[in-house]
Amino acid sequence: MAQEPGTQETPPPKGPPAPTELSDLAALKALAQPRRQRILQHLTLHGPATSASLARELGLNTGATSYHLRELARYGFVEEQDAADGHGRERWWRAVPGDRRFPPRSRQSPEMRLVMDELNHHAYAADLELFEQAQLRAGAIEDPWADAFPYSRGSIRLTLPELRAFFEEYIALLNRYKRPDAETPAGARTVLTRFLALPAPDSAPENESAPHSRRESDPS
Repeated sequence: MAQEPGTQETPPPKGPPAPTELSDLAALKALAQPRRQRILQHLTLHGPATSASLARELGLNTGATSYHLRELARYGFVEEQDAADGHGRERWWRAVPGDRRFPPRSRQSPEMRLVMDELNHHAYAADLELFEQAQLRAGAIEDPWADAFPYSRGSIRLTLPELRAFFEEYIALLNRYKRPDAETPAGARTVLTRFLALPAPDSAPENESAPHSRRESDPS
């Protein structure tokens, strides 16, 4: 339908960002560097920062931090914040949000697999450290958020297409709870979420028949 003169069309609401596959080996190598992962994690959790403040927080020197920020910016993981945001001549950096995905292992070259193994090794170790630190802090203070450690361990029987659909539903659930700062109620905190799924090892050789056991989600 044609728009009437003098009226302004209301823009459609913004949906979640489209997934972007990180298939560039150079970008993956840049992201796999442990210090860059720590820098990106800090910017994601705590917001924009300067290279000097990041160096203090992470125990690095400013020159190295500036170099790692430039490398992250080269591949679109961080960006320099506009001076109009009120930071004057200081160079502030922020993480660039997005739904970034890695190529499935079947499409990774041998070199890419080595890079992905290194990236995942550091990422999983950092996640475990964050979880343990959060538990220690919660045990040392009186805080209602001390109970904020829901987790679940379980198993379900899925086909490969069903597992892909399950993952997309998980991403959609995360996007459903994301909202601008202006719409976030008082008392809300940043909550870290992690998703991990893997096929269980075979319990018997293929030529032997064995009963299949099924255990639905077992929240703990």
